[in-house]
Amino acid sequence: MPERVLQVTNLGRQGYAEAYARQKELVSRRIAGEIPDTLLLVEHPHVFTIGRGGSREHLLVSQETLAAEGIEVYEIDRGGDITYHGPGQIVGYPLLDLKEHGKDVHRAIHMYEEALIGVLAEFGVVGERDPRYPGVWVDGAKIAAIGIGIRRWVTFHGFAFNINPDLRFFQMIVPCGITDKPVTSLAAVLGRPVTPAEVKPRVAQHFAWIFSLTLLENTGPVSPQGRTPAGSGWQPCSRQDALFGAPGPGSPCGKEDEDCLPVFPRG
Repeated sequence: MPERVLQVTNLGRQGYAEAYARQKELVSRRIAGEIPDTLLLVEHPHVFTIGRGGSREHLLVSQETLAAEGIEVYEIDRGGDITYHGPGQIVGYPLLDLKEHGKDVHRAIHMYEEALIGVLAEFGVVGERDPRYPGVWVDGAKIAAIGIGIRRWVTFHGFAFNINPDLRFFQMIVPCGITDKPVTSLAAVLGRPVTPAEVKPRVAQHFAWIFSLTLLENTGPVSPQGRTPAGSGWQPCSRQDALFGAPGPGSPCGKEDEDCLPVFPRG
């Protein structure tokens, strides 16, 4: 029986507006059945985004400070309040057709959390939920924020996972509108340097596991339904030495212009 797949694209460093336009295009294509379930991974330049439930009252700095720090502000169509995105943070945009995953938005958020908790476990860190708020927490501090949108059962927006961002930017807002909880990062918890490049492959792998999808490297066209019939050109990327985000003539996946996503085994 053909497999269901997760197509992962590493956008690298990309402005918020450009990434949002990419999301909108791909959501329409996912609704039309032209592409499979997709996960976009990106780092944004400094930006504050305000969800439908948010308010500019939770933006604590002046326009002059925003301009001096080079911070953009967008009011957007996801759930939740205000949050920060910036260098050192993995922002993930899962574009999933929930008709194939139970048609349950709360369950999808729970699965996002579970995927990130699994990633933290690989680093020896215990991630937790707070029943009052979506997201992932470590010792009472938020390490990952989650806010999604839904269009015809296809998800967009997603999560922000703090790897090694400059945490002082969170002091310029009331993160997610929560006044009594601090924010942390994986580097702060571990007490050592860690980069998004180390973590991105694990994020992609855990999302695939949680949603029972197969991660693939792209060597040709994929069927619109996200299946992998014989001869499709899509093959699992299971090389342990593959480098996500470091393609080139010597890439283990043999491509010069596309990312290769390694598979990290459980345990």
